[in-house]
Amino acid sequence: MEKQFNTRSMIFTLFGDYIRHYGNVIWIGSLIRLLEEFGHNEQAVRAAVSRMSKQGWVQSERRGNKSYYSLTERGQARMEEASKRIYQSEAPEWDGTWRMLIYTIPEEKRHLRDELRKELVWSGFGLLSNSCWITPNPLEEQITRLLDKYNIHPYVSFFKASYEGMETPASLVQKCWDLEEVNAKYAQFIQEYSQKYIIEKNKIEKGEMSDGSCFVTCALLVHEYRKFLFIDPSLPKELLPEEWLGDSAASLFQDYYNVLATPAKRFFETVFERGEVGQKINS
Repeated sequence: MEKQFNTRSMIFTLFGDYIRHYGNVIWIGSLIRLLEEFGHNEQAVRAAVSRMSKQGWVQSERRGNKSYYSLTERGQARMEEASKRIYQSEAPEWDGTWRMLIYTIPEEKRHLRDELRKELVWSGFGLLSNSCWITPNPLEEQITRLLDKYNIHPYVSFFKASYEGMETPASLVQKCWDLEEVNAKYAQFIQEYSQKYIIEKNKIEKGEMSDGSCFVTCALLVHEYRKFLFIDPSLPKELLPEEWLGDSAASLFQDYYNVLATPAKRFFETVFERGEVGQKINS
């Protein structure tokens, strides 16, 4: 199969959707075999896991003459957060409180400032003004992890507050997030995947789609839908526009995923190996 996505990103998808549910440990040989289904070769996989290890996402362990990889505590926390957002059925309810983060990171630590910005966007924060980020979601735990990760406690102030004006909450949302662009992306997703869902659901029901094909299709579906984590702030329904397509996209994703999940899991289990050398996992 032609390679469609970079190796590191696909490894994140496999850890998030499969490996962490199977003891969070995988033999590098099994990981290489799984990634071959997407067109990635052994050299690319080894280089990607090495890079992810240096970045603190995964850790390695030798057992005999075999290398095994697992998510670090930081990696597990990221996968848990991502999973909650990917598989939530509808927008969360709002407690009416805004969270505000303000930082004054020195120029000599500007690389930390750039990293923090990326993390805040991924978590769903919006930029209200220079160095002032807000979210209506209860992300206190994520903020604590970020401050610990970058060791920037002295440079950050974090508040829980109510918005007293002078505009409406909807106007505040417009200042911080481009929901029209996000909605357009959801419309594209629905248009592309609704037809694929119907065609492949019919194939699976007729037994015309192999477990391996279901595994690849399922992983690529998750991979594609996961991109919304980087652009959709997961705002409460009270703050979303009337014509919001996020819930429809989520329903389509879940229906499509459910059709593919069982045969995809069967294929994964034929390749997966963990624990003692040579031990195969059973469902």
